[in-house]
Amino acid sequence: MDKLTKGLRLLASKLFSRVVVTAFLLLAQFLWLFLMFSRLTEYARWLGVAGTALSVVMCLILVRQDSTAPEFKISWIILFIVMPVPGGLLYLLWGDKRPAWKLRRKLERAAAQVAPLRTAAQEPAPAAALQREQPRLGGTAAYLRRCGFPLYGDTEVTYYPGGEAFFADLVPALEAAERYIFIEFFIISQGEMWQAVLDVLRRKAARGVDVRVIYDDAGCVKGLPIRYWRRLEADGIRAVPFNPFVPLLNLVMNNRDHRKIAVVDGTVAFTGGANLADEYINRAPRFGHWRDTAVRLRGPAAWSFATMFLELWDAERPEDAARDLAAFAPPGNSARAGAEGFVQPFCDSPVDRESVSKSVYMELIGQARERLYICTPYLIPDNDLITALRLAAARGVDLRIYTPGIPDKKLIYQLTRSYFAPLLEAGIRVYTYTPGFLHSKTWLCDDRAAVVGTINLDYRSLYLHFECGALLYGGPALRDIARDMRALEAQCAPVALADCRTSIPGTLVSAVLRLLAPLC
Repeated sequence: MDKLTKGLRLLASKLFSRVVVTAFLLLAQFLWLFLMFSRLTEYARWLGVAGTALSVVMCLILVRQDSTAPEFKISWIILFIVMPVPGGLLYLLWGDKRPAWKLRRKLERAAAQVAPLRTAAQEPAPAAALQREQPRLGGTAAYLRRCGFPLYGDTEVTYYPGGEAFFADLVPALEAAERYIFIEFFIISQGEMWQAVLDVLRRKAARGVDVRVIYDDAGCVKGLPIRYWRRLEADGIRAVPFNPFVPLLNLVMNNRDHRKIAVVDGTVAFTGGANLADEYINRAPRFGHWRDTAVRLRGPAAWSFATMFLELWDAERPEDAARDLAAFAPPGNSARAGAEGFVQPFCDSPVDRESVSKSVYMELIGQARERLYICTPYLIPDNDLITALRLAAARGVDLRIYTPGIPDKKLIYQLTRSYFAPLLEAGIRVYTYTPGFLHSKTWLCDDRAAVVGTINLDYRSLYLHFECGALLYGGPALRDIARDMRALEAQCAPVALADCRTSIPGTLVSAVLRLLAPLC
């Protein structure tokens, strides 16, 4: 009887979970819209004419947009053809890749307020030195500086080849905080990892340290209870759920905070692929062994991540903006003098029309002379990236891409594999991480530059999400990354062209997924 009762409780908890209820409500709204259009067009012919006319107008507007990716335009145009009556309305609701007007205005206002904090850290010496040593990379740094991201020297960079190593250093760093701790993660999930971090945050908040947490509400829908921020506030931890998820079919729900940032006193910062959940440190195994990467910045470059956090925080808490501008300033240089290499933290936002992350990736592809190694869990490149990768391989670059061997999302995994054949035919080597799921987002270019961050090689990361990363120019960390890439390859299986053959139904499914990818 007890087993039956427990079973029923478990079933009820699953059926009435936030995820299931949300999915049901979204499906109900979609069906309601479909039935409404179907029924109304039967009784009002003018509605069909008006809907078709709207689709034509939206199609013309879409074609006129110069900053929109061609794949995105093609997907919507096909939708207009297949669904001429509701297509225009659907585009009005979900077509604009930028956040909804209200959220956009908040973010633009916060960006303008935080800009002085970021530019106050800009010094000309690192840029001049990089330009002398690596002129072409100096051009990349100049591009990011124009986007508002300073270049730093004298910053110690520590590379972590796994979530376990990242976690081992994160907790002591939080313990050492004296003034403030900023935590911003896409996923926070209750468990051993988050509990250890939370215990430190509670103690520090009780001692007067300014502790703030931003978590993405959709990313945490499985891992945290609803309105979890109230529990954190009760512990003295100021908290914001970014873009609270509501079960409504609207555009604003599509833009998520995918960043992973931890900042201590503006002098130490962490970023990378690992979230604050047990699977990232292999305490709760999912999809085999979970492999990730991260970096710690100790020195002036850490301040850039503090400004990224404050920008999003002040957008959600505008009442704090004036006080934050007065209270925070770039800390003095606390790094070891003469630290090798340069560091340029950057972030990306769907608010503007500038695809910073994609531009950085395109720069690395274009600059690669001998080798370019790429780790990505999701390989869904657009036409620009595919062309650039093929061209790099054609000019003799040793180009290798590492992907998961065990999928976390089967449809996305099938979509990823659909790109293997054209890349292999271009001379690009593709590998799958056989022990499990490779979640790392790390690029290494000629042992001269590298990116470690949160940015996947897919449409969501490149166009829809709020992302961040650290662009590294030279220094010991690049040798560590190169060593880790070699160790990774030893655990991977090379993909051959014969492995990419699939059935006709599988090919059709992949084609449909490619068509829908820019819309999701």
